[in-house]
Amino acid sequence: MTATDERTYTSDEMMSIAAARALGGGQRCFVGIGLPSTAANLARRTHAPDLVLIYESGTLGSKPGRLPASIGDGILAETADAVISVPEVFNYWLQPGRIDVGFLGAAQLDKFGNINTTVIGDDYANPKVRLPGAGGAPEIAASCHEVYVVVRQSRRSFVEKVDFVTSFGHGSGKGDREKLGLRGAGPTLVITDLGVFRPDPQTSELVLTEVHEGVTVEQVREATGWDLKVSPELSTTEPPTDTELKTLRELKAAK
Repeated sequence: MTATDERTYTSDEMMSIAAARALGGGQRCFVGIGLPSTAANLARRTHAPDLVLIYESGTLGSKPGRLPASIGDGILAETADAVISVPEVFNYWLQPGRIDVGFLGAAQLDKFGNINTTVIGDDYANPKVRLPGAGGAPEIAASCHEVYVVVRQSRRSFVEKVDFVTSFGHGSGKGDREKLGLRGAGPTLVITDLGVFRPDPQTSELVLTEVHEGVTVEQVREATGWDLKVSPELSTTEPPTDTELKTLRELKAAK
């Protein structure tokens, strides 16, 4: 049984569940705080109990009983298989390519999967908005085998060109990562509250491949700041199951 019949779930819940489903058991996942952390912890509590969660603060195999408030939240260390130094996380685990999936959020994302979490506006010194910044995201985007991005979609977040490239996606198109010698494949999946996007294999431009139930292609286009391409094999995301919804809500309610 699913929750579809009563439509009791929100677009944010659908986004988190769709993102969680993308993660597989046994994967090593470098997790960003916020929406990525929600999805990763949901995956571990449902279909992927052996998913290994790695946080930037040096916690390997964390199993928090609630959503961590930050990478420095003590619950990550208390429930980890091991706690190592931050340099070791980056120098031993991330940069040599030992992480399967980097899971990131974004303030702005462009059609080639470049991420901005630094400033909004053209003037770096005097921006319209100064954002939290990079943290470890540029290294995650560069070195993980692949990157998943989860973000709420609007014309403010889905832009033709990001105001600042904090974390490199596919640059200006296919081949740009290779020119820079970047190890990882870059963003291979973007999940929003409206649908799912994947890079075109020929151009690396993001293409709409799934819409969530009840969402139209036109709605997605209206929330996209570029001329969006749609897959000819467009599908509809499976709605949440009762178990997924119950687990997600319990996770978010935990103190």
